[in-house]
Amino acid sequence: MNAAKPLLIFDSGIGGLSVLAPIRELLPTAPIVYVADSAGYPYGTKSPAEIEARVPALLGRLAERFDPELIVIACNTASTIALDGVRAALDLPIVGTVPAIKPAAALSQTRAIGVLGTEATVRQPYVDRLAAQFASDCTVVRHGSAELVDLAEAKLRGTPADRAAFARILDALYARPGGDRIDTIVLACTHFPLVEEELGRASSKPVRFVDGKEGIARRTAWLTRDHVWPESAPEGRAVFTGRTTDVEPYRTGLARFGLTRVETL
Repeated sequence: MNAAKPLLIFDSGIGGLSVLAPIRELLPTAPIVYVADSAGYPYGTKSPAEIEARVPALLGRLAERFDPELIVIACNTASTIALDGVRAALDLPIVGTVPAIKPAAALSQTRAIGVLGTEATVRQPYVDRLAAQFASDCTVVRHGSAELVDLAEAKLRGTPADRAAFARILDALYARPGGDRIDTIVLACTHFPLVEEELGRASSKPVRFVDGKEGIARRTAWLTRDHVWPESAPEGRAVFTGRTTDVEPYRTGLARFGLTRVETL
């Protein structure tokens, strides 16, 4: 086994950092290549056909370039649309990300849960199947927000948060049929846990937020349980796919996640 082979964590932007954090806790010395597809950002407003065409092809090229031990698709939109295509195309372990509807349903006392994601994610049949399988006795209220993705990106760049924007997004969820009874919200985009604190402060009522990042980390650790990692963590690497991406505003935020080497493809 090659201890230098990295974990490749992939997202349309910086949302996958919310997944990287618990992976680091379980695998502190694993080499990390974090890829943000800034050339394709945002995914949440794209059609399924566009995602299905882009993600497997791009991950194939990234796998050739970085030779990872495992790939984490730390993006709900890419996972709900293109995960099967990626697994069919690549001969290595692939960990996907799905909305945490099952744990949310287990926690909800009012039997009304919100699913806050991108437009592309919340309308997927995969979400219908999760709701039918794990939350059949719940009212599942969905709301898609591209703005919240941008707010998370802005936070990592150091832009001050606009509390009114967070309140407006949550109020749009609560205003949907059944939304007044919501007590648990699934953060169905990996960007959103990065602004969970801001969402909590802006909510007009007490709610609990749920996401799947710890489960993704446990799955990653289990699939690489026989791999011998380096004794100390190498320099973390962040890669943006857009050659024209201005990476400078991201450097400080990325460094907080151990990603000190930043580059574009």
